[in-house]
Amino acid sequence: MDLPDPEWRLVRPDRPTGTGVVLAAGSSGRVDVDRARVLADGGATVLAIRWFGGPGQPAGPYGVPLETFVGALDLLAPECDRLALVGTSFGAEASLLVSAVDHRVAAVAAFAPSAYVWGGHDGDRWTSHWTWQGEPLPYLPFVEDWVPASDPPAFLAFYARSVAAAAPVVVDDATIPVERIRGSVLLVAGGDDQVWPSVDFARVVADRRAAAGLATDVLTHPDAGHRTLLPGETVVAGGQQMLRGGTEDADRALGELAWRAIREAVVRSP
Repeated sequence: MDLPDPEWRLVRPDRPTGTGVVLAAGSSGRVDVDRARVLADGGATVLAIRWFGGPGQPAGPYGVPLETFVGALDLLAPECDRLALVGTSFGAEASLLVSAVDHRVAAVAAFAPSAYVWGGHDGDRWTSHWTWQGEPLPYLPFVEDWVPASDPPAFLAFYARSVAAAAPVVVDDATIPVERIRGSVLLVAGGDDQVWPSVDFARVVADRRAAAGLATDVLTHPDAGHRTLLPGETVVAGGQQMLRGGTEDADRALGELAWRAIREAVVRSP
């Protein structure tokens, strides 16, 4: 398999289950090889991708084509019986969006998910995180008068206030159409997430799907933060300086719960 980005990593399992996973990290922009190896140990063929900052990609998380993720699924499709997406934070936002437009996706696991499309700043202006078929997706604007109360900052109130301040029609347009996802949906969120209100966002996703008669698995832990740790993963220290909440013990406890669900619903390992 020829990968379009020299930093993308394909990790094949010793005992494949037939599931191919496209793995997307969050705003760090990293290629999440550590999580790819954990998923591969469970039997998945995993393609860990960089979705911004790579060759031919936007420099930051703005104006990113969802076709980037669809193309990654295309690469896995010839050798995998079923396809899945696993994403964290902004990567979870993308994973839910792609699952809504690409019905090959049999399962999606969203860690610290968003219920909405957000914007990014390209250096000149605000624009949507994502495009689809060349058009930017509607997104929620940020409030302009927010000032962080700590250093490093916690962005929880920033996102919560931005949702509350937006007009209902703007919120509706920016809401991810999760009712269009045909595969299974697993949401993993920490109750002490200081980046954004991921538990609240997970409830919005689950409620929207329930209104359409669709089930959603939601796993939470009251003391976990933004970065869940699956069994065998190391603590990540990189990325933007910010408060993420949680403790290592709580993040690992949520990861244990998540791993059992991922093995059953996503990887399909025995």
